[in-house]
Amino acid sequence: MRSDDRLQRRRHSLAHLLGAALVDMYPGTKLAIGPATDDGFYYDALLPSPLSVDDLPVIEQKMRDIAPAWTLFDRRVISVNEARDLFANNPYKLELIDQIEKEGSDLSLYTSGDFTDLCGGGHADSLQEVCMDGFTLRSVAGAYWRGDEKNDMLTRVYGLAFDSREDLESHVQMLEEAKKRDHRTLGKKLGLFSFSPLVGPGLPLFTPRGTALRHAIEQALSVLLDRHGYERIWIPHLAKQDLYEQSGHWDKFGDELFSVQGRHDSFVLKPMNCPHHTQVYASSPKSYHDLPVRYAEQTTVYRDEQKGELLGLTRVLSLTQDDGHIFCTPDQIEDEVASTISFIETWYRALGFFKGDDCTILLSTRGGDREKYLGDDATWQHAEQVLADALRKKGLSFSEEPGEAAFYGPKIDFHFKDSIGRTWQLATIQLDFVMPERFSLTYVDTDGKKKTPVMIHRAVTGSIERFLGIMIEHFAGVFPFFLAPLQVRVLPINPDAHAYAHEVLATLRSHGIRADADLAHEPIGKRVAKAYAEHLPYRVVVGSKEAERRSVTLEHGESKEVISLADCCERFARENDVFS
Repeated sequence: MRSDDRLQRRRHSLAHLLGAALVDMYPGTKLAIGPATDDGFYYDALLPSPLSVDDLPVIEQKMRDIAPAWTLFDRRVISVNEARDLFANNPYKLELIDQIEKEGSDLSLYTSGDFTDLCGGGHADSLQEVCMDGFTLRSVAGAYWRGDEKNDMLTRVYGLAFDSREDLESHVQMLEEAKKRDHRTLGKKLGLFSFSPLVGPGLPLFTPRGTALRHAIEQALSVLLDRHGYERIWIPHLAKQDLYEQSGHWDKFGDELFSVQGRHDSFVLKPMNCPHHTQVYASSPKSYHDLPVRYAEQTTVYRDEQKGELLGLTRVLSLTQDDGHIFCTPDQIEDEVASTISFIETWYRALGFFKGDDCTILLSTRGGDREKYLGDDATWQHAEQVLADALRKKGLSFSEEPGEAAFYGPKIDFHFKDSIGRTWQLATIQLDFVMPERFSLTYVDTDGKKKTPVMIHRAVTGSIERFLGIMIEHFAGVFPFFLAPLQVRVLPINPDAHAYAHEVLATLRSHGIRADADLAHEPIGKRVAKAYAEHLPYRVVVGSKEAERRSVTLEHGESKEVISLADCCERFARENDVFS
């Protein structure tokens, strides 16, 4: 068993222990679900009275008091009727029993000490192998049953769990650092974005500085798009429902789509761009000479997320996708996937990623439930093999993740570790043999016959909004020069230098540098400190001597140097050119 599997089993075991403590301490508690998480566990329950964080130490101590008696997790398979009798007073367990019966799976109970719970398994052999110094209860929150705001509001108690006290303390320290870096707090402090109750939750509004940051990302990506042969296209934000019915998205995600009723037709606010892009491809005949066709677009899509799941920029209703779709022949797949991997490598190396162990690559394939996926077995096996071969030829190690594929094809996901150790899924490459067939896309091959092209979906940053949220926290608001929304501030020493400051500012802007000037009637030291506090990469200080010599005093962090204005512009141009 892998060590991470073993840890997840231990976390699941602690969830049972938490459930037992809640039932023991609060008679009348109705337990719902208690799974393991990426850093611990939780249990959702309907409690007879509210909980607060002040109650957690007492509950945690109860868990420790119970633990010595839990020497095993005893499994017993029971009938549906037995299960319904046992949990007759618990509507949440009864709903789970109905679901398990519908799926045709075994109904199993696990008993430890005096506590018995409905569970599918996946525990430690006993709590004696769990590090009891490596867990703690962390927080209390409200959670709708099944994540649906129409259902009961339950109490969710979260715990953290690791294999040692040292690992737990390290993780708690990381959480405290993450709190300081929260992009919602930093975004407000740096004046990047806001939300308005009149506009609505999950719909961010970007300030001029925040928009400059977005544009910096888009412009940098454009350099690589040109290098990799993409053509820009534009599509509307609406489409008829028929488009998504034909693509297969309506059946899969119909509840998550925004519907708009026109005078004559039903429309959908586009939740993704790929169906539109197929129609751009279909708008003119293609031959093998024309392929591969690479379309790129940075455009906003809309998804009707649950209100309780919205979180700053990382979970929104309107998300701008850095989207690309490649239509190619089967023989071109490997080269196109390799080229896309190179695109992703180049982008993330410029940001300081893709080194050491900060990048994990997962190949997501079909799971056992074939009904979730479109397409036949042979097509899927071929698609999965092509992606695996492309990764191996690039010399990249990867892990396979069965059951995590998109409904239309397998995919490669790139996960990156940020500066405080958290892992985020960002870039993706998805191979699709299904959608081109559903839209009857064709090209004329070398034998003069019409063939169906292969479609490759790719995103380098994914959602620009989510990417921004992650990068704000990763850099703690101190962005690399090429991304900084404001790269340079010009600071005249006194009013006599204002004329030269304006000239310097105009020169910098003419070289594509994002710069402003602070001409306030305040001491130069105060204005320098203000620029420093705003995390601006450079400060350009000018006075009468600089004006005479056509130079500037360039400040970066604590360092200072006097250079010519021309050399200053050249330096900034080099720092902006991160892909040379």
